[in-house]
Amino acid sequence: MGNRRVVVTGLGAVTPLGNTVPDYWTGLTAGVSGADMITRFDASKFKTRFACEVKNFDITQYLPRQEARKMDAFSHYALVAADEAIADAGLNFDVTDKARAGVIIGSGIGGLATFRDEVTAFAQGDGTPRFNPFFIPKMIIDIAPGHVSMKYGLRGPNYSCVSACATGTNCIADAWMLIKMGFADVMVTGGAEAAVNEPGVGGFNALKALSERNDDPKTASRPFDKDRDGFVLGEGSGMLILEEYEHAMRRGARVYAELTGIGLTADAYHMTAPDPDGKGALAVMKQALDQAGLKPEAVGYLNMHGTSTPLGDVAETKAIKQVFGDHAYKMNVGSTKSMTGHLLGAAGAIEAIASILAVYHGLIPPTINHFTDDPECDLNYTFHKAEKKDITAALSNTFGFGGHNASLLFQKVSV
Repeated sequence: MGNRRVVVTGLGAVTPLGNTVPDYWTGLTAGVSGADMITRFDASKFKTRFACEVKNFDITQYLPRQEARKMDAFSHYALVAADEAIADAGLNFDVTDKARAGVIIGSGIGGLATFRDEVTAFAQGDGTPRFNPFFIPKMIIDIAPGHVSMKYGLRGPNYSCVSACATGTNCIADAWMLIKMGFADVMVTGGAEAAVNEPGVGGFNALKALSERNDDPKTASRPFDKDRDGFVLGEGSGMLILEEYEHAMRRGARVYAELTGIGLTADAYHMTAPDPDGKGALAVMKQALDQAGLKPEAVGYLNMHGTSTPLGDVAETKAIKQVFGDHAYKMNVGSTKSMTGHLLGAAGAIEAIASILAVYHGLIPPTINHFTDDPECDLNYTFHKAEKKDITAALSNTFGFGGHNASLLFQKVSV
């Protein structure tokens, strides 16, 4: 794909642990749980009554109320995270070729609350079709990158990826490929999700995917624990600025890490369950390593998909052992979902940020809420406390319903 190198020069986040990257990173490394009882709606009749909600977020601090009403919450989160990432990168689009700057932002579900509101209003009415004129543009997933491109006048590649929980990672991978192939020099990319609402919680409850530990929500997300009973639903957004290396150097940009490899595979196995032998996960990690030209033992940290589901954690652990051999027990692995919950289409983006900052700061975030060992999950999961460790490469995994697998490999930048 050519010799164009791709580096990360900006980060933005709206998460259950904080609405900026510094707040998010502080919460992660301190081992804070973002889970609590649901406040978005009355969840008293639901099997799961807790989630990892975004807290203390007021979109009118960023947008006029009239403009904010034209958008769903997932677009609110995307815009705010994108603003932070662009500012963090020090990008001045007045002196940047906007035709070579693009946006790829995805969501697993998109405007679910908007859909709920409009369909409910219609069903409760007299059958007269009275719909908000912004119903469709609020709901559709590709409106998030549309809003970012319109705000900044970016005329490069602009679209969304949708691959369930692998969405954010897929978007970042696509942005990487476009820069490598010469279609763009700068890309704003990531994912956004706002599914903590009645259909979101009810739908995942019906799938028996969510933890039902209502008596202790803060410890409900228990990746790799023998008594794990499902994931905790989260919401928010993560954004990266990817930039061609020479372009970043010419403007004197600070560089967090280099994105050197990606992996994209499918399980081709089941709608919601992973391949029990982790075949797709194994292949996607190998792809990322091969793209980067990196040996497995060079990876110091692996941010696992690690959702806290009985099947998923075991399948991913099996795949890691097959890819990394003895090194699987030496490198630090873990799941930041133990703190953030599962942000679905935004998960890959905020977990990419965690992986990047682990390399940049030399600090491994912990996996919290571990109480009982599972003999099938026996790696070095960095339980309970962050670990200071100088690492040169980190891998971030995300897997989605439909059998979608995606991995990103970040390395310290070498001149």
